[in-house]
Amino acid sequence: MSSSAMPDIPVPLTNLKFQYTKIFINNEWHNSVSGKKFPVFNPATEEKLCEVEEGDKEDVDKAVKAARQAFQIGSPWRTMDASERGQLINKLADLIERDRLLLATMESMNGGKLFSNAYLMDLGGCIRTLRYCAGWADKIHGRTIPMDGNFFTYTRSEPIGVCGQIIPWNFPLVMLIWKIGPALSCGNTVVVKPAEQTPLTALHVASLIKEVGKMIKEAAGKSNLKRVTLELGGKSPCIVFADADLDAAVEFAHHGLFYHQGQCCIAASRLFVEESIYNEFVRKSVERAKKYVLGNPLTPGVNQGPQIDKEQYEKILDLIESGKKEGAKLECGGGPWGNKGYFIQPTVFSNVTDEMRIAKEEIFGPVQQIMKFKSLDDVIKRANNTLYGLSAGIFTKDIDKAITVSSALQSGTVWVNCYGVLSAHCPFGGFKMSGNGRELGEYGLHEYTEIKTVTIKISQKNS
Repeated sequence: MSSSAMPDIPVPLTNLKFQYTKIFINNEWHNSVSGKKFPVFNPATEEKLCEVEEGDKEDVDKAVKAARQAFQIGSPWRTMDASERGQLINKLADLIERDRLLLATMESMNGGKLFSNAYLMDLGGCIRTLRYCAGWADKIHGRTIPMDGNFFTYTRSEPIGVCGQIIPWNFPLVMLIWKIGPALSCGNTVVVKPAEQTPLTALHVASLIKEVGKMIKEAAGKSNLKRVTLELGGKSPCIVFADADLDAAVEFAHHGLFYHQGQCCIAASRLFVEESIYNEFVRKSVERAKKYVLGNPLTPGVNQGPQIDKEQYEKILDLIESGKKEGAKLECGGGPWGNKGYFIQPTVFSNVTDEMRIAKEEIFGPVQQIMKFKSLDDVIKRANNTLYGLSAGIFTKDIDKAITVSSALQSGTVWVNCYGVLSAHCPFGGFKMSGNGRELGEYGLHEYTEIKTVTIKISQKNS
């Protein structure tokens, strides 16, 4: 998108009050049964924002009981027309759009996310995803099947029931919507556990669900699930061939790693560059990383915020030290930044080899590692030599090479001459240890429905 086409970004709200800090069950706010609370912090300043009620087993039981009750045959939720269900989900999208500035400010304060990214990318994505799911609500249907014999056979797509949904801290609002949008569209009820580091936007959305005013259930809690879809971690390969548009590859690979301080499951964290362009690619990547301005993510002009918390911050610094000790060349960064908040300098390593910790472990931080390859077969083998398989990138002007490599890579998503492009229309999920099942798109709806086959004996079929 060109700068001239960028929408205006408002100024973040100041003196934000966090009024929703309780557990939301059966359209009502509750204190925890135990009386326990936990603090929620701003990772840029380390200040406490508020305290949130801490859900425990008894709270979970209450939430699941309420969600089961709402799913009973004959309940208002089960007897509601599918088109009305879609209208309610669209209404929730309207309310999120209304509160977009508030939610973006909250997401930035609680999660360390750049305000501009929260406002444009995260909130924009949430609204589009909900509207996409709303459109599916009255289009989830079965088929008639020409079974042998005098039978009439059809299938029904039925909701599976109560869905337990656990939200990660790196994209708390986006992941909440990815979970509840398709689940509710299919007619399920949900029990949601936001991440303890970033619960505030989920709790605000609960208040909007109450405002919508229908039988949609949410709560902070855990559930034992009989059926599981998991979108887990990754150590995603990004392969740059010598015939690629070098500047475009540098920029996409850079954003593929450094977006949201590297705290993305799809981060392009194993960067393979063909030998003949390796040195130039490293040079341009280092120049790009050095342009960052670090600081409070609510401040205009800042383009890198803090890591989520102290634990993650220390883990990343430890992995950076391992890279230095194991012989990778530190090109820039390599340490903490500032005297307050969990900031880490944008870091680039070259001369990285496959056996180093930084090449094998998911860092989840602003640490780019650039490796060299010589041949097509070699890089495919190395790219697939991992327990993960969430995503991958390929940069080449050769369409035959792009198709060959994308077919060979063991990844749920492969981007060619781009990286990190996601849409509500397209399925997302991983191979191997990066999870099972899919989210988004029509495939994502399948995770929230059961197929029932109904066969009726008839006197004579007329086929």
